[in-house]
Amino acid sequence: SGNMPKNDIDDRVNEMLKLTRLEKFASRKPHQISGGQRQRVALARSLAKAPKLLLLDEPLGALDAKLRQATQFELMDIQEKTGTTFVIVTHDQEEAMTVASRVAVMDEGRIIQVATPQRIYEMPESVYVADFIGEVNIIRAKAKPAGENKYHLTWSDNQPPLTAMSERPFSEGDDCALAIRPEKIAINAERPADADNAIQGKVHDIAYLGNLSTYHVELPGGQMVKAQTANTRRVSRRSFTWEDTVWISWTATAGVLLAE
Repeated sequence: SGNMPKNDIDDRVNEMLKLTRLEKFASRKPHQISGGQRQRVALARSLAKAPKLLLLDEPLGALDAKLRQATQFELMDIQEKTGTTFVIVTHDQEEAMTVASRVAVMDEGRIIQVATPQRIYEMPESVYVADFIGEVNIIRAKAKPAGENKYHLTWSDNQPPLTAMSERPFSEGDDCALAIRPEKIAINAERPADADNAIQGKVHDIAYLGNLSTYHVELPGGQMVKAQTANTRRVSRRSFTWEDTVWISWTATAGVLLAE
């Protein structure tokens, strides 16, 4: 900005350094600061001109996981303080969910769905979007109306139909896909008495993630379903082990019924 008085420029620079928490590095040269600090310098430079819109392309790509997380929250703080609209391009789904107030999911250059992170996760409009963020189980089936917004789903020749609720209408015989998040599927040794949906299967694999355990359960037809449990107690006896026969169950409203 060639026509700004020098002291105004100094003020603006100090303001930007403060905003991006770089005050104490003001006199350093670019090669003397870390990758994370360099990212913040680039951000401070872009914000100095007070743009209405800022496009950030993979802004945190070069950072390691811990620093990335810290910088995500900083980005959000800066966005809130400046009121500038940030359009952030990222391939990191978790990052999109953390920093965005609205997410646009794209496939081959087309926008498939735009919504809040919560809606994208809980109410995806297609199998692509459901599968794009987080873990999901997709059970392909044929729909049969069974009352108001209620459907029976034929998914396997020798298994009773599943029950799902859906505001989206389906006709008898329509192909559909039930998308259910692993954390919405319970896993038990016995068949739960009052479950809307229950299928017997066998534990094929277990992923222990510290706070969570994910069980990969093989169903009679060979399909794998992931069920997730929170490890709330510090020392928990691993309730199930490989090859155990278990029942997985979920409510009629736990899944989203999609037409592909």
